[in-house]
Parts: sequence; C-alpha cells; structure tokens
Amino acid sequence: MARNGAGLAQRAATAAAAVARQPPFDSFLAFARSSVLGSISIVLLAALVLVGLFPQLAAPYDPDQLFYVDLKKPPSMEHWAGTDFIARDSLTRIIYGARITLLVAFISVFVGDALGFAWGVMTGYMSGKFDLVSQRMLDMFIAFPTIILALLLLAALGSGLVTIIIAIAVIRVPGTARVIRSVALSIRAAQYVEAAEAVGASRLRIMSRHVAPQCVAPLFVVASAGLGAAIFTEAALSFLGMGVPPPTPTWGNMLGGVLNELFQPPWWLVIFPGVAITITILAFNLLGDALRDFLDPRLRGKLD
Repeated sequence: MARNGAGLAQRAATAAAAVARQPPFDSFLAFARSSVLGSISIVLLAALVLVGLFPQLAAPYDPDQLFYVDLKKPPSMEHWAGTDFIARDSLTRIIYGARITLLVAFISVFVGDALGFAWGVMTGYMSGKFDLVSQRMLDMFIAFPTIILALLLLAALGSGLVTIIIAIAVIRVPGTARVIRSVALSIRAAQYVEAAEAVGASRLRIMSRHVAPQCVAPLFVVASAGLGAAIFTEAALSFLGMGVPPPTPTWGNMLGGVLNELFQPPWWLVIFPGVAITITILAFNLLGDALRDFLDPRLRGKLD
C-alpha cells in the first residue's frame, strides 16, 4: 500500500511539473475544465476569504452591538440569522467569525505542513537510523487522537489565538511528514539523484534542489484537504471552551457558547454556524479531491 501511495505521489509530482510549464491562466482553465466542483469550491473559498478580509462590507451590524428588544429572536427581515442569547446579530457574528476561523486554519496548516514537509524530505532521503528514530517519534504522535493531543497542548500552553494555532500546527506535522516521506523515498531512487550523489553533491543540496521540488505537488493536495480538518479542529476546540476566548467571534465558540447557556438552544443558533462550518470544510475537501485528480497523470487523457 505504501508503495502504491508513493507511486501515485511520484506520478502526481511528474504531472505537476508538466502543468507548471504551462502559462498560469492556461493551467487554471485546464483545472476548471477538469472539475466543475473544484471550480465551484475555488469561487466559494475566494468569496469566504474576501468576507474574512473585509467583514465590515458584508456584515449588516457591529458584531458586539446589542438589540435588547430582539433577545433570542428567530430569523426575520431585520436579523436574517436571528439573534443570540445576549441579543447580538448572529449573521454578523458568523461573518466576522470567518476571519478568525480562516486565519487559524491557514496559519496552522502553513506552519504544520511546512515542518512536516521538511521532516518528511529529510527522513525519506537520509533513511537509516535517522529515519527509524523519526518514524517512531511520529508513531507516538499519531497514537494520540488529534483532539486529545490538541487539548493536552492547550492545557499546557493556555487558551488563546496563538496557542490554538500552535496546537493545530503540531497535530498537522505527523500526517504530512508521512506522506512526504513516501514521495521522497521514491524520488531518492531516481537516476538524477544518483547522478548528483556520484558527482559529489552534498545531502543538503540534493534535498533542496532535487528531492524537495518533486514533493511540492503532493504537499498542495495534503494542505488543501488539511485546511478543512484544521477548521473542524478549531471549531471542536472552541466548542469545548479551549479555543479563542469570547467575545471574539468564531464559528466554534458560537456553538459552544449557545450550548453552555441552554440545554435546548434555539435552532437558528445551531443551524447557521454549523452550516457555515460544513460548507467551508466541504469546499476545501472538494478542492483537495479536484487537485488530486488533476495532478494524477492516469486521468490526464480523460480530463483533456
């Protein structure tokens, strides 16, 4: 199974190199033609990023504004997603919550996958005792459920925006390192790598110039799918009260705050943040699947 995964990753890297030689706009059009769902997910995620960057342009009210006469009111023309248990507009807080949720997801995935990428390239190329010890360390991390490991890190570091980014980044490292290691192992046996070793190139030069560039395409696929997992982890931690503390709005603490106040909360206080989380995670997963299929050379003929 590992050999098949490494072969697929190797073919994806080769296809990505061919795509990279095309003009960027032509590559984007080819990707858009290859997957309608992938194109829709890109449009949706671009809209979410714009909303996260400029929430004041999309939100109808201030996120902390109180409407005392509309306490816990269902959706209406004035408040499309209703109001919460202290009379704040739910739609406004969902829009402002996109900024923090996406910020945590992008930074944590960037940091965690960058560390996992470097670790995977080193262990895959150097192998030997270093690879053996590294894999046992990764096994220790993977043995913990991700949420439990993140809770342990947050309990040690304390809650807050920076600490939740660190916690999610740490749990991202083992999975990314495993995938990149399988790619690096297959590339290590390539003839151009053996030729570089024969002419006396250093290990650092071979890893940075010959091995690492071939592992970038699988990294994109892993990172795109990992963004959805990071959003889910942040929402779960915030739901448990270990995420970004209130009153800063995030989708997770909106759900957690509601359930802490009421045993049976109003339906609109659960449905709308949950739908926002679901749609965003679905968009990232669809984008990851589309990228994987687009970079698979076995499907290139069908896609073209």
